[in-house]
Amino acid sequence: MPINITVGLSEQIGEIARRAGRVIMDIYRTDFEVEQKGDSSPVTLADKEAEDLIFRSIGQGITSEFPMVGEEAVSMGKIPDVKGRPFWLVDPLDGTKEFISRNGEFTVNIALIENGRPVLGVVHLPVTDDTYIGTRAGSFAQYGGDGTAGQIQCRQPASDGLVAIASRSHGSEAVETYLEALPVKERIGAGSSLKFCRVAEGKADIYPRFGPTMEWDTAAGHAVLMYAGGQVVKEDGTELQYGKPDFRNPFFIARGPNVPDPAT
Repeated sequence: MPINITVGLSEQIGEIARRAGRVIMDIYRTDFEVEQKGDSSPVTLADKEAEDLIFRSIGQGITSEFPMVGEEAVSMGKIPDVKGRPFWLVDPLDGTKEFISRNGEFTVNIALIENGRPVLGVVHLPVTDDTYIGTRAGSFAQYGGDGTAGQIQCRQPASDGLVAIASRSHGSEAVETYLEALPVKERIGAGSSLKFCRVAEGKADIYPRFGPTMEWDTAAGHAVLMYAGGQVVKEDGTELQYGKPDFRNPFFIARGPNVPDPAT
């Protein structure tokens, strides 16, 4: 039986993401220190405290049935066995570089994975207090924390060309080559999983990523985009999957419906 993703569960995870966002913002307003992890990527107290809050809130307040995979826990060698089981994927602060540069484009990502696909995804932007939730019931956005949420959907491509969105901190020549083969009329940049949300809410058409990412970077945004009518596919056109042994993603393209493929 598929996991029953209720409205109540979605709202609970959304509230946990918002609480983590408030922890992040408290640290954002201070003169925080930046450390280096073993892979030379940056980490701050905000990453650690937000992940701790999310783990405790889900494990003690919602369910301890499913294992939790978090970016900071994995970096410390705490890697649960998720083979053949539903599991949580958590990136407590996606866009640490954006956090450090204080440009506001960082997010809290929480996703629930079943059979290799995200069945629930929450992306929260602490600076604006916007929250995006994607489930089988559709994708919804609550802007500015005003308590009301409206459904969002991908748009159909405009006749005069596509709007492409790309990483603000991780550009690549491969992405440029890929986009040159498409009828792109405008390019915009953004940090973190916000790029998935921009496609999901119809503000962009395509987001190609030909650089390294981990599953916790993409799963929540993948859910928001997928349940808004879009897709996240590998270069061969098959859907991006989750629960890989090392949690590393291949290159992928996130896009709305009917966006052309340069290879066809």
